[in-house]
Amino acid sequence: MFRQKWLLSGAAAAVLISSFGAFQLGQSTAQAETQSAVQTVSSPPVILNTSTISPAMTLDEDRGVATMAPLLEATTPAVVNIAVETRVQARMGPLMQDPFFRRFFDMPDQMPEQRRQSVGSGVIVDAGDGYILTNHHVVDRADSITVTLKDGRRFEAELVGSDDATDIALLKIDADNLTALSLATETDVRTGDYVVAIGNPFGLGQTVTSGIVSAIGRSGLNNDRYENFIQTDAPINPGNSGGALINSKGELIGINTAIIAPSGGNVGIGFAVPMSMAKNVMDQLIEHGEVKRGRIGVTIQTVTPDLAEALDLKVTEGAIVSEVIDGSPSDEAGIKAGDVIISVNDKPITSSTDLRNTVGLTPTGEKLEVTLLRNGKERRVDVGIDEIQNDTNRAIARLDGARFGNVPDSVSSNTEGAYVLSVQPGSQAWRAGLRDGDVIREVNRRPVENAQSFEDVVSENEGVLALTIERGSAQVFLVLR
Repeated sequence: MFRQKWLLSGAAAAVLISSFGAFQLGQSTAQAETQSAVQTVSSPPVILNTSTISPAMTLDEDRGVATMAPLLEATTPAVVNIAVETRVQARMGPLMQDPFFRRFFDMPDQMPEQRRQSVGSGVIVDAGDGYILTNHHVVDRADSITVTLKDGRRFEAELVGSDDATDIALLKIDADNLTALSLATETDVRTGDYVVAIGNPFGLGQTVTSGIVSAIGRSGLNNDRYENFIQTDAPINPGNSGGALINSKGELIGINTAIIAPSGGNVGIGFAVPMSMAKNVMDQLIEHGEVKRGRIGVTIQTVTPDLAEALDLKVTEGAIVSEVIDGSPSDEAGIKAGDVIISVNDKPITSSTDLRNTVGLTPTGEKLEVTLLRNGKERRVDVGIDEIQNDTNRAIARLDGARFGNVPDSVSSNTEGAYVLSVQPGSQAWRAGLRDGDVIREVNRRPVENAQSFEDVVSENEGVLALTIERGSAQVFLVLR
């Protein structure tokens, strides 16, 4: 005897049941060893209620099955595979790091470069201009980027701009007959929504998985970034990065970017950058080639129930101001330490992360209407956005082709020095031996404090420069003439 089970997904369809009786599922029976048949129960037919189900699921009457094929046929051409090639310096072994060993055996001071290839995904968001959204970490330090469409066409892509803080990058290809996805708004996403993830996991080719929105507004994965993730249980694996997370209407709601994977594979916890954030970054990359972030000049922390009780606050959510920088836009607007910011432009602020995201993604020069509580009374003030002044993304004429910044905490606990953000292959800086990720600690044995001091030292010296560079676990000396 064998059994035949019938499964109808709740996410797929609703079942209309006759008011005259209960709906039953037939169970198969086997007769002896020569014949088997499925018993048919006399009951009303199973009908998909097309007035209540999502457009994601349709009934294929010819086959008698619920299917997502029409939705996927319309959306998957907008998801592309991205192949990235990078050139990296081979790591030195322990013996190779010893200058005496290298001289004795006549070994080079630098290891030869190696070519590495990686794959990811991207989403066409503008068919006319050929714009493709993907992740920053997919194309970071890429020497060449190749985009492959679902129909097999391949194009070399131009990197319009990239933003590490949100892990969003924008590519552009020159192609006709492209398919783009429409963009959903932030208010279109709710916990429990049915979603589909489309990408290129493990380089297998375009793959579709499904699930629901498990949570929205997730943060805390990396405190140095702007985070407001959509969490989903739709399987996302390595190679899905930069792919599409769509809703049941085929609208793009997020760019798949990260997973929590203790064992290295999917465990049902994936994250996508919401389109409200991705579009903001995309617009700035198109206009400026980079994201120009601003500040309002306050130090903040999240209001917790314990903090609210201790300070006798009338709210349990928001961002409390612990410090106001003198002369900042907040200082000029009259914001004081102890104020609790509860909304910006009528959008509720529930945590310090909310406020940081809102301010950091607002173009400089604009004004925000801030609602705050002071001594239990609500006030409204207009606060301008000042551009963050820092020593990042600097160019130095003598080292043409390289961009410099301060040493990030994530790179080294010793943040003194100048960090090489990028080096254009074949440029003057490249020929001099500089590479992405180098940390310049000294110039002519003079310590370098930050990118500004490095620029000053190089500008002051017109003769030979000896750079002491930290490259991975090795120390390298470069001479510039």
